[in-house]
Amino acid sequence: MNISSVGGLVAHPGSGYYAATKFAVEAVSEALSKEVAPLGIKVLLVEPGPFRTRFGNNSRGSPFVRIPDYADTVGARRAAVQAASGKQPGDPARGATAIISAVLSPSPPLRLVLGAQAIAHIRAKMKSLAHDIESWEAVSLGSDFPS
Repeated sequence: MNISSVGGLVAHPGSGYYAATKFAVEAVSEALSKEVAPLGIKVLLVEPGPFRTRFGNNSRGSPFVRIPDYADTVGARRAAVQAASGKQPGDPARGATAIISAVLSPSPPLRLVLGAQAIAHIRAKMKSLAHDIESWEAVSLGSDFPS
């Protein structure tokens, strides 16, 4: 079992460094799942959304210099995360129960997405990805430029 985050699939302003580490956990886990599958070993990748923790209480540190040009993106995201700290919708006890259920399952998923916000963000990312592929498929395949 590896713990990732919705941030392993969806990057937000001001936390690209965090997303990069979680994207790496996603890649390692996905590859590992394919490597060990023939041995009957399962990999579980836990992707929680916001859970009631102290994640947003500056535990990650905060830059000394705030650049005004980023106030509407990075600054807004930082403020929202800090304001929600300790009040996130996800219940850690329910999340733990879901993880235990997946671990004990004879057919666990590769990805266990936890929380309504995580599911919504990941679905939006999937829709955006599908749109990009469909919009540029002709170019990707060497055909004419899309209209």
